[in-house]
Amino acid sequence: MSTERTLIVEADGGSRGNPGPAGYGAVVRDAASGRVIAERAASIGRATNNVAEYSGLIAGLRAAADLTAPSTGSVTVEVRMDSKLVVEQMSGRWKIKHPSMRPLAEEAAGLARDFAAVRYRWIPRERNGDADRLANEAMDAAAAGRTWEPTEPQSPDPEPHRAPTTNRLSGWMAPPAPPTTTVLLRHGQTPLSVEKRFSGTIEASLTDLGLEQAAAAARRLRDEPFDLILSSPLKRARQTAEALGRDYTVEDDLRESSFGAWEGMTFAEVRERFPDDLDAWLADPAVPPPGGESLLDTVARVGRVRDRLLAEHPSARVLMVSHVTPIKGLTQLALAAEPTVLYRLHLDLVALTTIDWYSDGPAVLRGFNDTHHVAHLTTAGE
Repeated sequence: MSTERTLIVEADGGSRGNPGPAGYGAVVRDAASGRVIAERAASIGRATNNVAEYSGLIAGLRAAADLTAPSTGSVTVEVRMDSKLVVEQMSGRWKIKHPSMRPLAEEAAGLARDFAAVRYRWIPRERNGDADRLANEAMDAAAAGRTWEPTEPQSPDPEPHRAPTTNRLSGWMAPPAPPTTTVLLRHGQTPLSVEKRFSGTIEASLTDLGLEQAAAAARRLRDEPFDLILSSPLKRARQTAEALGRDYTVEDDLRESSFGAWEGMTFAEVRERFPDDLDAWLADPAVPPPGGESLLDTVARVGRVRDRLLAEHPSARVLMVSHVTPIKGLTQLALAAEPTVLYRLHLDLVALTTIDWYSDGPAVLRGFNDTHHVAHLTTAGE
């Protein structure tokens, strides 16, 4: 009689500050029934997102080994994570370049060798909710001076766990509630965008044309009702928001990615001075520019903004004035797309992007890079 068994490990980690207070969460499921048979979570002090993600993986593999010892050699594990970096590195497709990642990857690989097989699978963040919840519970507990404790064991679930399958592509199914709608507006032109320079966190003012673009966007949105307007703290975004003539709130996590040593440089200048770093950045959204922030880190923080909006402003209509990378990041999350889609999206100045976020999981991209309101203006540069 075969004693082979398959377990599913869902793991996640997060850092509030990257680096900052960090924690991880992991869930072990029985593949046959889908029921949760173990939960792990803990605060790990000050660390980066990537360290927390690896810590979640290690905790999940340890929990799976504890559950199946001494017969782990007949157990297959499928690891599901929303960290493309960890999945690709543990699958052997990406090199582990950062020295702090290597010992964690080696520890995870050592645990994996005890099983019959371990497969790694990337899933969208929306489908990793249990592990994400546990990681946040652990960080919340640490912030309150407590240690995370598991809830009562769950009762057996005869139905396998399945990700939401709601289909709203054509609006065939009625949603449980109106969606939270985000209208994303990129800022207007600056001198740096004219010269196609990495602007990042540099404080640049709008050009005369940029002010005209902002005014045109304001006219386009004049009659649209918004329950909340948020803006990046950077001057070019705030000037664009001020053109609306309405009250707005500054949201720090809507700022552009920090490009570190590349800020203020053109692509050609970066190619000349940082050729290897640029190649690595273009090949892997988890790799940051020297002294900067990776694309995936930016996506993670705008994802937190999205999560807060859904929790605090359900069914609201929200205007968000931001930048290229945060808007692309929210678009990637809405599409549940691979992170490499960030390299394949083009966003013009003062373009509008509209996303509906439904309470039962799915999202719908209703418009992307809409610039009809500035078609009459002559633009110069991006």
